[in-house]
Amino acid sequence: MADESKFSCFFLGLGLGIAVGVLFAPRSGEDTRALIRSKAGEGAEYLKQQGETLRESAGEVVERGKTTLERQKEQLIAAVEAGKQAYRDAVAEESTGGAEAQEG
Repeated sequence: MADESKFSCFFLGLGLGIAVGVLFAPRSGEDTRALIRSKAGEGAEYLKQQGETLRESAGEVVERGKTTLERQKEQLIAAVEAGKQAYRDAVAEESTGGAEAQEG
């Protein structure tokens, strides 16, 4: 949301700046067009940098998600193994306990 607001403000400012610049420019038409091209290039460069930053941030989020998922998977596997072992122990105890009860 905040990024969308920043982009909207950027484009609004760019448009207003161009309009005011054209209306009140003390330069010749050729100089004004060169300035507009320059500012448009700066805007394009800004957007490219923001896109790269966003891509890097998204990559970091994906990497953290993968790490968290792997950790959760390992914990689940450990819990299942602990449950299996507890079941085996209970069955083994029942088997040995039953044999002792018959002897006694």
